[in-house]
Amino acid sequence: MSNERNGESTAIRVMVVDDHPMVRSGLKALLSAYDDLEFAGEAANGAEAIRLCDRLNPDVILMDLVMPEMDGAAATRAIRQKHPQIKVVVLTSFKEDELVQGALQAGAIGYLLKNVSADELARAIRAAYAGRPTLAPEAAQVLIQATTQPPIGSDLTEREREVLALMVQGLSNQEIAAKLYVSQSTVKFHVSSILAKLYVNNRTEAVALAVKHKLV
Repeated sequence: MSNERNGESTAIRVMVVDDHPMVRSGLKALLSAYDDLEFAGEAANGAEAIRLCDRLNPDVILMDLVMPEMDGAAATRAIRQKHPQIKVVVLTSFKEDELVQGALQAGAIGYLLKNVSADELARAIRAAYAGRPTLAPEAAQVLIQATTQPPIGSDLTEREREVLALMVQGLSNQEIAAKLYVSQSTVKFHVSSILAKLYVNNRTEAVALAVKHKLV
């Protein structure tokens, strides 16, 4: 199978970005097994990938996420801003929620795990070239959960938000009680409820989460 470009039949040019030489050589060999896919070049990190894009102008990039110097998400964002025609397919060993969401928000069109079969990877490259997304089941599950789960802290009561805001200011239970004209036991009850609703173990974690997600 081949693709028409400027009236000519040509292969999809694929660049491989991974910090492990064995992975890069393995993917290079894999690409050579398909007539419609062509190895366009390789990079060991995101910064190198950005530099090479100007010269190699690949159609599709297979992008690792966790790399030294510049990670895959940052490189994907930079490449997509400068070369919007280049499609990026993440190929990684990691399926953590934040990595999946970060990569897709950066502009990746696909997210696959490295246990994917050769044919599945080839299909994902062709789909990306055609503008169609491909997600590993684990990545799709992350997106489903992100859209169905309520936002962190959405179930906090108005009083709990008041207490949390004072916790962020560094006030103790005794100081919070005096400020809100309630007993210390009432404050302690609110703090316990806040920790439970935010799924954290202590005040420090609660404060860090409140600041990160702008809950107060």
